[in-house]
Amino acid sequence: YHTASTYNYYLMIRIVKLLPVLFFPIVVFAQNNFRVAGKVIDSATQQPLQGASVFCQNTTIGTLTNANGEFQLTLSNGGYDLVVSFMGLETQSIRISNTMPEAGDLTIALHQKEKSLEEVAIIATNEVANGWEKYGQFLTDNFIGRTPNSKECEIVNPEVLRFFYSRKRKRLKVTGDSVLIINNKALGYVIKYQLDSFVHEYDNGKTLYAGYPFYEQMKGSDEEMLVWKEKRKTAYKGSVLQFLRAYHDSTLHGDGFRIELIGDGNSKPSPIYNPYEEPYYDTLEFKRVELFFPGKLRVVYSKEKPGPAYLAANKLPMSTPVQISILDLANGIIVEENGYYFDQKDVLTLGYWAWEKMADFLPYDYHPDSDTIDEMRVKMNTEPEKEKPVEENVPDENNW
Repeated sequence: YHTASTYNYYLMIRIVKLLPVLFFPIVVFAQNNFRVAGKVIDSATQQPLQGASVFCQNTTIGTLTNANGEFQLTLSNGGYDLVVSFMGLETQSIRISNTMPEAGDLTIALHQKEKSLEEVAIIATNEVANGWEKYGQFLTDNFIGRTPNSKECEIVNPEVLRFFYSRKRKRLKVTGDSVLIINNKALGYVIKYQLDSFVHEYDNGKTLYAGYPFYEQMKGSDEEMLVWKEKRKTAYKGSVLQFLRAYHDSTLHGDGFRIELIGDGNSKPSPIYNPYEEPYYDTLEFKRVELFFPGKLRVVYSKEKPGPAYLAANKLPMSTPVQISILDLANGIIVEENGYYFDQKDVLTLGYWAWEKMADFLPYDYHPDSDTIDEMRVKMNTEPEKEKPVEENVPDENNW
């Protein structure tokens, strides 16, 4: 919902847009970016927390709080999950966007972690002592992926992972005692992933994982950066991120996407000739769009062929000309202008999109046109996360 103050704020912005641009360069900047700022405190003592990690999930944008617990970030317009963590306290994730004036004055109280005696007993019963040796390759294949890019990825600190196997439920669960570090030498990112859980159910083959990834620009030579630039462009083509941005900007067909509706039963997919009409598509305030489909969506991407490894794993002809993914939106989603969408828990991907995993994912602040070597150099020389406190995650076995 939007309050009267929110409406008045954006009414003011629209009026200012009519004034001569030359006299108001700061206002023009503010229209494309917004500021998120606030204070992080301990909920028990109400005291500020210095050195708390504050970052936007799935981006390269982050910082640490100062001695007064204060932080400030400048973000491009759109939506983000702001993640706040401090060693020994529960991590918090807050949805923010440029449509929220209150994002400029946040107070975030972090709570102590709690661990029940029942959870301790479950952990002692199900933990696998040599988990990495037994399940490490399986985790790598299903979390990092099996694409060419995955072969250039390395989990730097596997010792932080804990493996649990439930014979009763035939379920593998993996958690992290601290931040998992992944070097993606294919795309030029160091990914710091606060892994809540990785779960694989052997009965139905379903794999789910949740956590808070933060991307940092990897250091490299100009030659390496040129390679990263091209590989990032390739990873972006046909991705969920490009699809949602294209849907938001009404450029699906030009970008190589076509969509079909899959109903219940054995009926063939029905082409959606106009994806921008109701009930599929609705424009909302503040450059948001809402997507809803009475069934699953079959997404065909025609500007790039499927990788040979995918075709071989799925026993498909090597001559298959297009990438095909299935998108299940459940209750529908709202898409912001940067491609961020919510609620993310309502989205399930199958097919080619499910094949591509962490090795092929890009941060939300990636844009092909602005991903230049100069921009990489700037990010390479900025290390706000260098002294980031390590988040010590406690395994959550509530649903074991």
